[in-house]
Amino acid sequence: MKAIIEVAKRGSAVRSARQQLMASRRGLSTDFHLSFESARTLFSELTPARLDLLDTMRRLGPCSVYALAKSAERNYSNVHTDVARLEELGLVERTEGAVSVPFDAVEILVPLTHVA
Repeated sequence: MKAIIEVAKRGSAVRSARQQLMASRRGLSTDFHLSFESARTLFSELTPARLDLLDTMRRLGPCSVYALAKSAERNYSNVHTDVARLEELGLVERTEGAVSVPFDAVEILVPLTHVA
C-alpha cells in the first residue's frame, strides 16, 4: 500500500475519504490519500525534515521516538513534534511504544495548473 499526497480541489478530500471507507468495508486494500488545497500548505506540513523522518522510519521499522531521533541525528523534542503531526495526518502509526510507517511508498502529486 502507498500513500498518495496531492494538491486537489476543495471537496476532493471528502470524496477520496468516502472511497477509502467503501473499499475498506468491502475488505479491499486501497491506497491512502491525503489532499491539501495548495502546494504551500502541503510543503508547510510535509517539510524536508518530516519527509526524512518517514524515510528513516521506513528503513528502521517500528521503533521508539527516541531511537528515531538518535538514528536521524535530530533533537528528540523536534522529532517528537514532527512524529505527532505525521500521526495526525495519518502517515505514521503508533503502537505500544513504537512508531512506524505503514506504507511501502509515498507519492506527492503537485499539478502545474492552478487548482480552484
